[in-house]
Amino acid sequence: MAVSQDQFERVVRDMPGFGRDPASIRRRIEAMEAVLEGLFVIPGTNRRVGLDSLVGLVPVVGDLATAAMGAWMVWEARNLGMSKWQLARMAGNVGIDTLVGAIPFAGDVFDFLYKSNTKNLRIIRKHLDKHHPSTATIDA
Repeated sequence: MAVSQDQFERVVRDMPGFGRDPASIRRRIEAMEAVLEGLFVIPGTNRRVGLDSLVGLVPVVGDLATAAMGAWMVWEARNLGMSKWQLARMAGNVGIDTLVGAIPFAGDVFDFLYKSNTKNLRIIRKHLDKHHPSTATIDA
């Protein structure tokens, strides 16, 4: 059964979290940040680790893959109408994470310590709280 473009867009629009509204974008970005930076806690510590640190262990390909995911967060921020300065800061965070993370061994430690996606999420949340206060969520 073929699905028309209109039908597809209507289904996507009606699905929670897939819309183009600021609240849906916020949920997607928060979910991506959680996957990249806080997938699980290292036993015996309070340190959260995600795909950014784990996939970054794979030379070159891992760093490029996590850079693409971080760049997607910047793209979503652009769709929110964030300023060029904010977008440049976010792109800089992703760039630093990618460049330093590509250095063997030292880059892996850097990936573990430098949470660029968490920094970018903070920038996005600040923008959303100011310009789209209805998207604010209460952290329990």
